[in-house]
Amino acid sequence: MELKESLIKRIVEAEWRQFQEVQNIDGPTDCQQDRGTFEMMRTGQAISWSVPVLESYLEDLESAWAEGRNLIIEKYAIMMAATAPHTYAELAHPPHRNPPYVATLIDEAVAIVLTWEEQLYAAYPNILERGRPLYSSADGPGVTSFETYLRGELATYSLRTLKLYLTHIHQQKASNINGARITLVYMVSQYGYDSLEAANQILGGSA
Repeated sequence: MELKESLIKRIVEAEWRQFQEVQNIDGPTDCQQDRGTFEMMRTGQAISWSVPVLESYLEDLESAWAEGRNLIIEKYAIMMAATAPHTYAELAHPPHRNPPYVATLIDEAVAIVLTWEEQLYAAYPNILERGRPLYSSADGPGVTSFETYLRGELATYSLRTLKLYLTHIHQQKASNINGARITLVYMVSQYGYDSLEAANQILGGSA
């Protein structure tokens, strides 16, 4: 557990450093000044991963930084293709497009995670409706769906990390583990709720 916690802290630190370089038209965003929430959100995602996935992704972040690349900027640029296609078309240096076999791996991973999210939406609607819309069909100016965000992030992973991640979520699925639920449990605990059921009930307006 100590190794996993250490890896997560190093990942979140590296992501925060890269996140600070994201340029917004109107200047720094509120979330770029809120390190606490950023750390909570990114820790919540990483906590559901295996040590091999964490180790590989950390290497991705550190290698990219050493090469002068910023995976967070690349992620947002990739998402822009869906949420702001005209702006994306004007980018001087659009992000590298993944070859078809990588896109197939991403599709496979997205299908598993979206199924997990659908299960959570059905069970805890009062929690999930406060977040991003689930499907990319809802994308638009100022609106980025969970699906598009996930695709953008997976597209920045190295092939090694993507394969390790896919193996990990397949193992979770085979064991009837909802990886997205692990993240959600962590998130509601950080907001002071005792359980998903309690959070869903309270957020729905009934004690």
